[in-house]
Order: sequence, then structure tokens, then C-alpha cells
Amino acid sequence: MAEEKKDEILEEADEPATEEVAEEAPEAEEKTVSADEYAAMYDKYLRAIAEFDNYKKRTQKEKEEIYSIAKADVVLSLLPVIDNFERAEKFSEDKNVEEGMALIRKQFNEFLKKIGVEEIEAENKPFDPNFHNAVLHEDREDIPENTVVEVLQKGYKLGEKVIRHAMVKVAN
Repeated sequence: MAEEKKDEILEEADEPATEEVAEEAPEAEEKTVSADEYAAMYDKYLRAIAEFDNYKKRTQKEKEEIYSIAKADVVLSLLPVIDNFERAEKFSEDKNVEEGMALIRKQFNEFLKKIGVEEIEAENKPFDPNFHNAVLHEDREDIPENTVVEVLQKGYKLGEKVIRHAMVKVAN
């Protein structure tokens, strides 16, 4: 019984359709546009294209800024770890541990350089408040005034943006 129904369905599928659907296409109305209307529409079109192009540029710039800010935040979080490695390296009594710490610090510095982070040069340089944070002053005759005598904490920058100012001791 099931096979008979199956055969009937297959036979119906093989038969050509006898009913034809006649569609009448509506007649297209011709619409004429004046030169002023055309100019106005063309101007709107050009403005829309320009606005979209500006939108694309603006969103691309925002994406790059967000990436840069996120990268700076991650690096800022890593800097205390680097500082601690440097401190541990200074106070290590075991030569092997000191060498291991130096290798890890070197690897960190290579990573920072790879992503575009640079250390701010400060020692024996003129004090610059854009890059340095003076936390101590020292009266010295042998060094010119407003010269960085000692770096207490290294500063870093990403491109031209300062991530962390260098904490320095300045000569008076």
C-alpha cells in the first residue's frame, strides 16, 4: 500500500504542469526628471558618499586609538613586574639567579621594543617635565642646574605617548 502511494507521487512529479500562471507586468511609467532635480539628487548622492567615507575613516582611527590605549594599559600593568626583576637582580647574592633575572629582564625589554615601547632616557639629561617627574632635588656644583642626577624609576613611552614618567633626582 505504501509503495503504491509512492509510485503515484512519483508519476505526478514526472507529468508536466498543465496549469500556466499568466502574469501581467504592470506598465512602467516613464518619469522625467528636470535638470535641477537631477542636480539636487546627484548632490545628495555625492554628500552621502563623502559622509560614508568620512565615517569609515573616523571608525578606523577610533579602532587604532582603542588598540593603542589597550596596549598602553597592558604595558602599564607589566611595568611593576619589570621593576621588580631589576630590583631582584640588584640584590641577588647568587650569580646564577642574577644571570637568570638578567635574561628574563632582557626578554621583557625585547618584547617591549617589539610592540613599540621605549625607555625614556633620563640620566645626565636636562630635566623635561613632559617625560620626567622630579621627586628629589640635590645641590651639586659639578653638574649643571636642572640636570637629572639619578633615575629612581624608569619611564616608558609608546610612540610619542608617555606611559609612565621617569621618577628622577634633579640637580639644583
